[in-house]
Amino acid sequence: MNVNQGMKRAEGLTIVVPAFNEASGLPALHRKLMQLTARLRDERGLKCEIVYVDDGSRDDTFAIASTLPAETADVQAVSLSRNFGKEAALLAGLDRARYGAILFMDGDGQHPPEMAEKLVSLWQDEHYDVAYTAKANRDEEPVARQLFAKIFYRVLNFNARAPIPEDAGDFRLLSPRAADALRQMPERNRFFKGLSSWIGFRQIRVPYQPAPRAHGASNWNLRALLGLSIEGLTSFSAAPLRIASLLGMLLSVTAFLFGTWILFETIVLGKGVPGYPSVVVGIMVIGGVQLLVLGVIGEYIAKILSELKRRPNYFIAEASLREAGKAENSKPREAAE
Repeated sequence: MNVNQGMKRAEGLTIVVPAFNEASGLPALHRKLMQLTARLRDERGLKCEIVYVDDGSRDDTFAIASTLPAETADVQAVSLSRNFGKEAALLAGLDRARYGAILFMDGDGQHPPEMAEKLVSLWQDEHYDVAYTAKANRDEEPVARQLFAKIFYRVLNFNARAPIPEDAGDFRLLSPRAADALRQMPERNRFFKGLSSWIGFRQIRVPYQPAPRAHGASNWNLRALLGLSIEGLTSFSAAPLRIASLLGMLLSVTAFLFGTWILFETIVLGKGVPGYPSVVVGIMVIGGVQLLVLGVIGEYIAKILSELKRRPNYFIAEASLREAGKAENSKPREAAE
């Protein structure tokens, strides 16, 4: 159970920024966030805080985050004991939030802070509970990656009762009741895009085009993207199991029709049917499909095992808090969460 479960949160906005090896770009992002929170304070009277979650970085991300000035908003810096992954970092920020509404955004500078004002407007003025951003287009991406994204969302939403919007990102704002609903999700294997859609409430899509990285290089290579895709599919959707069942049914029907045709050729037409090539091909196809289906089942069994173990999603090694207008800085050691 999360230590913050049931804690009453004040009215305001918490901006959660997961970061992994983002030391070089964090000060520039922080200056933009200070400008953003100043405008939200002056124009809307909205209290804000920023929670930087260092997901086991190998550089000075936490050291820099813990010294960033709290000029117009409180600043929390949280260092996880190791790299637990982005989903765990998002959950850590959600647990540490002291205000009701939550804005998730990346620490690489590709999510423009200026756009957050539009998300806040959709929440406060038009009463949307979830305002999520989605890529306007993928024209600048390689064709193979565009195709992979389309296949991923087609499989993910196959026969889904609560489809996940295509190309939706983690850059989104949740109202207090939507954030509370997200906290009530008990599963350990979390896929925030899916969970944010599943909770329902009033949601709206906001198209945008991510800005190029100003510093460093992306940590999202093909292997990481493939891993996240498998995690999302097996954590949130039963589509792979259904597709495996359909594939097995298709192979069974094909085998039945092929067997019927062989009997017809042998009995009616009197033709001798060569057996070796067809037997070898059949064994290879069926064997390959069986291994594929066993792999899919294994992924789901691994998720079940993870849920049964109930291990913490993350551990906090160190945390600091700077309150706006105050010079002191506290750095308490934290227990597991």
